[in-house]
Amino acid sequence: MDNKKDLPKRKDIRLKNYDYSSPGAYFITVCTLERRNCFWKNVGAIIDRPQDVELSPYGKMVDNAIQSIPSAYPALSLESYVIMPNHIHLLVRVCADEYGRPLVAPTISRVIKQLKGIVTKQAGGSIWQKTFHDHIIRNREDYEEHLRYIYENPLRWHYDELYTEE
Repeated sequence: MDNKKDLPKRKDIRLKNYDYSSPGAYFITVCTLERRNCFWKNVGAIIDRPQDVELSPYGKMVDNAIQSIPSAYPALSLESYVIMPNHIHLLVRVCADEYGRPLVAPTISRVIKQLKGIVTKQAGGSIWQKTFHDHIIRNREDYEEHLRYIYENPLRWHYDELYTEE
């Protein structure tokens, strides 16, 4: 009996026939497993915008892994990111040379897989959902909107669709 036939087919969430290593900017959201709040200390005690959020040990692992992306992948530019209690947002750019030719870059899926792998190894087990959400930035306005979203996301934590109380 072939067990693969019995499994539900997972919906493909990537844009069909799109090269996710091509030059451009990408907004990425990665959630924790079961949306557990494990990246901030004292999550429930925060009412307004956290001024100086203290990251938990897991949050520090994630922060270090994110900050290592540009050195691991010179063709990528880490434009902005935020670590929320149960998810992260990244704004990354795949760069081109001065003639507009793409630099050798990994796919966005490869970058996220490596980021998750580094943290999983350090944490001693996976803390991540299987998939992640991505958005291909289409123009300057779209870029600025997502940059603002990253900056303001901690302000709106209690109103965020990913908000959970533990």
